[in-house]
Amino acid sequence: MLLKQNTYLNPKTEKINKMSKLNIVLYEPEIPQNTGNIARLCACTGASLFLVGKLGFSLSSKYTKRAGLDYWDSVNLYKIDSMEELFKQYPDGKFYYLTTKSKKKYTDIRFEAGDFLVFGPETRGLPEEYVTKNTALTIPMIEGQRSLNLSNSVAIVAYEVIRQIGL
Repeated sequence: MLLKQNTYLNPKTEKINKMSKLNIVLYEPEIPQNTGNIARLCACTGASLFLVGKLGFSLSSKYTKRAGLDYWDSVNLYKIDSMEELFKQYPDGKFYYLTTKSKKKYTDIRFEAGDFLVFGPETRGLPEEYVTKNTALTIPMIEGQRSLNLSNSVAIVAYEVIRQIGL
């Protein structure tokens, strides 16, 4: 898989200016298996996957490839240098930031086609500037637990969006 910065990575499936019904953003993901699992989810749901910032692994990693199996060719995959660059490319995009630091539940939101779900790195979550926005959302958990697995969190919220707006 050849990566080009700030470009669409799978020209067989769509052009960069066409927006998917669902857009998954992983900000500085660290664990290749999680990213591979999320890529597979995106392939199966038609969601676009945006990898933003410095990755904690190479997409050519055997672990990433293995987790995504033979689904990689079906993924609408983008590599973007920064969140600012993503915002510039989608100035009218609605961005939701998933965090354990919000009280607003993801189930309280009425999602729309084209929304962006932004998830942070596995070990530290999203930067403070995003988790304090009024579009910061959480997945409820019992008190005292740190967080859910990233790929599980993406699947939970992605399927809520799909429940609301369809595939």
